[in-house]
Amino acid sequence: MNTKPFLLHALSPLHAGTGHTPDIVDLPTARMKATGIPFLPGSSIKGVLRDARRATDREKTEAVFGPSDDPAAHAGALVVSDARLLALPVRSFRGTFAWVTSPLLLTLAKRDLEEASLAIPTIDERGARLANGNVCIHSNKLYLEDLDLTATESAEATSWAARLAPLASPGDDIFTKRFVIVDDDTMAFLWETATQVDARVRLDERTRTVAPGALWLEESLPPETLLIGLLAADRSRRRNVNMTPDDVLGFALADEEVHQLGGKATTGRGRCRIVPFARNGAGLHGQG
Repeated sequence: MNTKPFLLHALSPLHAGTGHTPDIVDLPTARMKATGIPFLPGSSIKGVLRDARRATDREKTEAVFGPSDDPAAHAGALVVSDARLLALPVRSFRGTFAWVTSPLLLTLAKRDLEEASLAIPTIDERGARLANGNVCIHSNKLYLEDLDLTATESAEATSWAARLAPLASPGDDIFTKRFVIVDDDTMAFLWETATQVDARVRLDERTRTVAPGALWLEESLPPETLLIGLLAADRSRRRNVNMTPDDVLGFALADEEVHQLGGKATTGRGRCRIVPFARNGAGLHGQG
């Protein structure tokens, strides 16, 4: 199979719901079971891409995403992975906010990107590594929410920022000077506590006041959140539709697109950029 990694950039709050829970937050965002890392299910991404392609070429859409009328006829040629958290926007005492990630998240991203040249920094407990010229640092300290971290610039952080900035912040680069790598324990604390939680209500149509019991808390990934996912493709299995794996990937996602993903779309949730990574290294296959 050929692969194409993609970056998913939330432009508005992104809610990938898991249904009601008896916890403090009634509608939490989806998280991976073992790690707690927030993610957006691949099925959601695949459905949105399918709808976007349906009007362009129905036969190719059926070949790439699978037949809609007879699912048993053949399998689709495209596999869409879950999009996993890569960097979370967090309020900062300096620089307004920072895009925060960790060695664990970068190691998982490196595996998807298959780029051996990207190094992962070693970070001591309650430490941080920043790209050169970072605007969030203050007297060798980084203040995120109520966290006080010792911060230093590093070549590894600068290298990752250079790789991600053209996708996360094309044109005017606001990414490089706000990119921060913290230790894994601090990152786990942030992805549990630095998400967006909104109180929502439902009004009674007759009284125009809050309906009894219709108050709930809803969790979302905040705007500017970055996630990484992977498209994988095989040849077309549909009769009379000949497509190579490269053709499949190009049809599914050729260039940057903006789509509505996740739930609560009518309240403005889920507006996202989907940006394919360009080829950068011998290990990356299927990029045109």
